[in-house]
Amino acid sequence: MSISAAQVKELRDRTGAGMMECKKALVETGGDIDAAIEHLRKSGLAKADKKAGRVAAEGAVVMAESDRGAVLVEINCETDFVAKDEHFRQFAERVAAVALSADSVEALSAAPLDDDRSVDDARQHLVAKLGENIQVRRMARLSVDDDGILGGYIHGGRIGVLVGVVGGDEALARDIAMHIAALNPAWRDAEDVPEAVIEQEKQILVAQAEDSGKPPEIVEKMVSGRLRKRLSELTLTGQPFVKDSDMTVGQLLKSRGASVSRFVRLEVGEGIEKDEVDFATEVMQQARGS
Repeated sequence: MSISAAQVKELRDRTGAGMMECKKALVETGGDIDAAIEHLRKSGLAKADKKAGRVAAEGAVVMAESDRGAVLVEINCETDFVAKDEHFRQFAERVAAVALSADSVEALSAAPLDDDRSVDDARQHLVAKLGENIQVRRMARLSVDDDGILGGYIHGGRIGVLVGVVGGDEALARDIAMHIAALNPAWRDAEDVPEAVIEQEKQILVAQAEDSGKPPEIVEKMVSGRLRKRLSELTLTGQPFVKDSDMTVGQLLKSRGASVSRFVRLEVGEGIEKDEVDFATEVMQQARGS
């Protein structure tokens, strides 16, 4: 029988299951919405919607590369157990490959992952299979400039970095990416730091210096020196190079006739308030599939 788009939409709205799965369920139940809902419940797909509100702060950052650039994708789950699961890892790698052609997370979720389903449909299948909330959270892409080199680095599956380097070579670009992964600079150099951030840091340092009881002219010098040091800590070029602390990243780049055009760093769970669950409870939740 013919199944209308309106029927598919209604079933999807009521269950949270993927479009293809809704259509198949309606075909199998002769267009009976209630019977289709029961069918999806039995298959476990409708559970995905119920799990969507649970905190997912674990997971993986994966990278995919092409001739013209690379992309990082963060995919979250609830526990480290699932983050290490083979099915989860395979899903993440496949999604990253699709992300090379997507402009946003929304476009990525709707993009076809294979002949039968979209990325989001496959995600919901994985939720049903592994019993945890799974989300494609964010992505970031860098393209290769005609005169630049793209460096990429994944650390432990949890931190991903892409960096564009003008001059130098691939080894230098990878070293800079590794440094960014380790020390997490907020900005490229002092010129990139927003004026509001500089002013806030300065006010903090002024308050600290004034408590010392030093004369105003000494306080001014103290603040100036400490502000330079603080900006060095916050910026890529000001930080001591992670593989040779005797030089800064800026000095390393200058010695190689290179510069960093831009960089992006993703770390699993950044900005997510994670529920505190002890290890025993986590194991029990995993065993029960709750």
